[in-house]
Amino acid sequence: MMAQAQPKLAMRPLLLTDVPLLAEIFRASIEELTGDDYSEAQQAAWVEAADDEEAFAEKLAGGLTLVATFGGAAVGFASLADNVRIDMLYVHPAAAAQGAGAMLCDALEKLAAARGTKELTVEASDTARGFFERRGFAAQSRNTVFRAGEWLANTTMVKPLSGATKGNAS
Repeated sequence: MMAQAQPKLAMRPLLLTDVPLLAEIFRASIEELTGDDYSEAQQAAWVEAADDEEAFAEKLAGGLTLVATFGGAAVGFASLADNVRIDMLYVHPAAAAQGAGAMLCDALEKLAAARGTKELTVEASDTARGFFERRGFAAQSRNTVFRAGEWLANTTMVKPLSGATKGNAS
């Protein structure tokens, strides 16, 4: 009898072949997880960012994008822009609250700190704000973003990265 390994979360860099699936994860995450905070019209305007697959691919490739997998299948992704900003962090609704978002965020924080970044920022949606607060991000300002005819609110949040300085005990 052979032992079988249980599928587990893993992470890898973006592959260009991931783009169609990541666009679907992006859409599903917005459509299924943000309904308490955004209207259907706002959600529709937000998901339009993935309609142009070439532009979506360029955005993903323009930063450092990591893909969370479960049993080899992509379940989420996150991008670090300019080593200072979490540009995107989306997890498929079926994998929400299973650790993929935390794993991706941890990795981006460590990478940014290793590259000398002193603090990390994110423009957190109202839905994601609590996730980032629990991770030590503090709200700095409220924003409104105009997308496809709709105004969407988000919050600029900042987290100091203690690993960016050698000898810091925290």
